[in-house]
Amino acid sequence: MKANVGGIDRILRIVVGIAVLSLFFVLEGDTKWWALVGLVPLGTGLINFCPLYPILGISTCKR
Repeated sequence: MKANVGGIDRILRIVVGIAVLSLFFVLEGDTKWWALVGLVPLGTGLINFCPLYPILGISTCKR
């Protein structure tokens, strides 16, 4: 698993992930469970790897 998420992309993923996850505590009813989608950008930002990037041929890491 080679890192393919770097720099600003990583920071944005972490910030967006935390923001979406915070909706879990704000929303009510069954809609609050959709906030768990925030785990995806948070996780990919923390591990520096996005499984979709190799498929699309994208890498934001500096070489």
